[in-house]
This record gives sequence, C-alpha cells and structure tokens, in this order.
Amino acid sequence: MFYHSTQDNKKKVTSAEAIAQGISPDGGLFVPESFPQLEPATLENMLSMSYQERAKLIITQYLTDFSDEEIDDCVYSAYTKRKFEYKNPAPIASVKYNGLPLNLLELWHGPTCAFKDMALQILPHFLTKSLKKAVNGLDAVILVATSGDTGKAALEGFRDVDHTKIIVFYPESGVSAMQKHQMNTQEGENVYVCAIKGNFDDAQTAVKKIFTDKDTSEILKKNKMMFSSANSINWGRLLPQIVYYISAYCDMVNLGKIDLGDKINIAVPTGNFGNILAAYYAYEMGLPVNKFICASNSNNVLTDFINTGIYNKNRQFYTTISPSMDILVSSNLERLLYHMSGNNDEETKRYMELLKKDGTYAVSDSIRGKISSMFYGGFCDEENTKKAIRDLFLQRKYLCDTHTAVAVSVYADYAEKTGDTTPVVIASTASPYKFSKAVLESIGCDEMPISEFDMVEKLHELTDVNVPEPLSTLRGKPSRFSEVADKENMQAVVLEALHIQ
Repeated sequence: MFYHSTQDNKKKVTSAEAIAQGISPDGGLFVPESFPQLEPATLENMLSMSYQERAKLIITQYLTDFSDEEIDDCVYSAYTKRKFEYKNPAPIASVKYNGLPLNLLELWHGPTCAFKDMALQILPHFLTKSLKKAVNGLDAVILVATSGDTGKAALEGFRDVDHTKIIVFYPESGVSAMQKHQMNTQEGENVYVCAIKGNFDDAQTAVKKIFTDKDTSEILKKNKMMFSSANSINWGRLLPQIVYYISAYCDMVNLGKIDLGDKINIAVPTGNFGNILAAYYAYEMGLPVNKFICASNSNNVLTDFINTGIYNKNRQFYTTISPSMDILVSSNLERLLYHMSGNNDEETKRYMELLKKDGTYAVSDSIRGKISSMFYGGFCDEENTKKAIRDLFLQRKYLCDTHTAVAVSVYADYAEKTGDTTPVVIASTASPYKFSKAVLESIGCDEMPISEFDMVEKLHELTDVNVPEPLSTLRGKPSRFSEVADKENMQAVVLEALHIQ
C-alpha cells in the first residue's frame, strides 16, 4: 500500500513516510492509493472479535510496511484498560430522543475524555516506528493547532515519548475553561503549550505555513529534527478513526439493532471534516452506509458547501458553546475533493489555491452531485444545541456534551425532513463535563457557580452522572504554561520552544 499527495499524485510514499512527514512537502495531504475491501465474510468474522482485534485487522491492511509484531504493539499498547474506562473503548448507548431511536457511539472514555483519544493514543506508536523506518536519526517535532480536544489528547499521547517534542497552539478565547486547564497543566518534559490571539483557523493556517517553510525545515534538519503532525491531516491520525465506525457496525449487529448487511446512517458533529471523512473511508472499504449526516454549528460553512457546491470561508466567525467545531477552513475536505474528482490532483490543487487566494471556490457539477448524493449537511444554533441537551436529559436521563447535541439536533431535523428510518450511529465526541457551564445552562441551572470545577460538582449534583476521573483529578493542579502569542509570531515561538535559532 502506497500513499499519494492530493496535490501531486505522481509521487508515492510508504505509510511510514506518510506518517512521519504528516503533510506532503507540496502542501497536499496523503491519501491511500486504494481502499482495502471488507468482504461480507470478513465483516461477519469481525462480529466475534474484540475492539483490539478489529483494529489490528483493519490497520494491517493499510500499514503494509509494518510487521504483525509492530502493529500488535501499537494496538495493544494504545487500547488498554489502564487508558480507557471500558474493555470496549467505543461503546454504544441506545436511547430515544423525541421518539427517534439513537445509537450514540461514545468515543470519550479515554484519558482526556474526548474522541481524539481514539487516534492519539495509538499515533505516537505509529510515529516512533515510522521514524525508524523512514527518517532514522531525526527527532519528530509534533506541531499542533487545536480548537480544543486535539491539543490535550496529543499532549497526553506524546508525553515523554522518546525522540519527539510536541508544541500545541490554541485560540486564547476559543476553547472551554476545562480544555484550557487540561492543556496548560500538561505534564511531560517534551511538551509546550501556547495560546494565540486569534481563532482556530488562524492557528491552523500558521501551522501549515510553518510546516512548508523550507528555511525553518532546514534549521530543524541541522538540529536533527523534522516536523510532523498530530492533527487529522496526518494519515496516522485518520486511520484509527476508520476502525471505530466499522467496530460500531459490528456492535449494532451484535446488539440486534440491525442485521448483517443492513445499511446504517452515520451522523457526525464536524468542524475540520476528519471524523466524518473516516466514516466515508469505512464506506469505501465496504461498510454498508446509506447517508453521512454532516452536522455543523453556527459556523456552517460545510452545510452551505454540501447544499450548494460552493465553499466560502468569507463569513462571520462565531465563538460557540461547541468550540471544537468553530472552524471555517475544514482541512480534511481536501481529501474528499481529491477522491470525488477521480483522484485529480490538479483540480484539487486549484480549489485549495482559490481557497487560499480568494477564500472561496466552487466545485464542478460532477463533484457536487456525488457529494450531495451521499452527504446531508445541516447546522444547529446555540438555542437548539441547548434544547437537545435538555430534552435528551429530561426524557432519558442521558447527558451529552454540546458537540454531540449538535449532531443529535441535526439528525432529528434530517429524519423529520426525509422520513428516513435507517438506523443511525451518532458520533458522541466528548464528556459533558468538558463543557459544564453550557450543559448546566442547558438543563436549567438557576445558580451558576463561578469556578469551572464548582460547575463540574454542580452538574454532578443535579444529574448524578459520574464525573470522569481524568477531569475530577485536575482540580487544584497548577498551570505550567501561560504564554499568549500573536499569530504572526508562532514560528518564533516554535524555535524558542525547541531552544534553537
């Protein structure tokens, strides 16, 4: 299995090279040259497998330059009881919302209580092995822009991992208080965290620019370092996310929700398009999917794109109660455009250049038709996000976070508009305790506590829902990082954090 860049498919690299580099030198994203196929018999055999066994089967087909022993080590080091609350790290909770049956794929039972753990607990194992195969002798500098959850999950995953350093940038006013505290209290000798004056798109744009700056890369190379990424632009981040959709399908069969071979719908709260792209990749492998429901918050650039074929980031940016989705430049959409254009790198590159130059582009009628036939785009404002949290709790005593609530609300709208009764799997992406203030407001808390951790206690008192241990133990933990930088100075921050000139 080889990998091509979305902006230059003449070159091909191994999986180890793709993971080590993170992003292609031409600025494109790495994609597999083909998708391994899940035969019906294989899917049937997976029904009796553990999550870890399913992960190994899928990952082996993509990382063909890794040995069985290496993949075993990656999988069984990542998905352990020590790191995840349950033996199955991605369980399904079945509830009803306004009479609609929902199957919530809970992806937040890991060490940072967000879905990013599902990929970022295994990525460091992929990367350290890839470094030995592809660039022996260089240390990896993991550069991360985060809208909230990726930062902490990446910091935790790469903490004190040999031959790696990790630097995380987050928007100063664009993450929840809990997310900020999680990042700024991070332990580890190889970690660094910095807030920026700007939003996530500013951070992401600057990180991409630093990645592709030849002078900076040369400085790192002289110091025996190279850049890599823990964002979903890295293939090693995206691959593990494919696993949990296929595993969820198997669990749906085992739970009696569907018969083997039946189609499902998949609804995902989306900002950067990585999580829902992983679901699409599972479909390309043969997973029976009827519709992908792409749920946005008030930053509804993806909703408009799916409905019109025009991507336009030139619009008001909203800071919302679902901050991990406060994004106007959805990086992983580039991969979908590449596939939908018939692997046309020139066409894909043209769209990305227009986005950089004008902030907008319009895809061909062919691409628009393919996307609209498979994807439904909808969005949810603050009021309806809170309503979904409140109704789900009052009706079923099920407490969800603000991002999951966006997906629940958009899916309910979809079901009402279309009458589609295909069983749905909804990606539940974070613990409600990561967004305690917004969740408390949603369920009608009369007296709001002042501190974040008093809010956590209040939410527990009102709902009797357990507080995850990784969050409860943060109280009183001192911050290690407090730097706030201008977005124009991020490159200087990187070099200073690495102690190089």
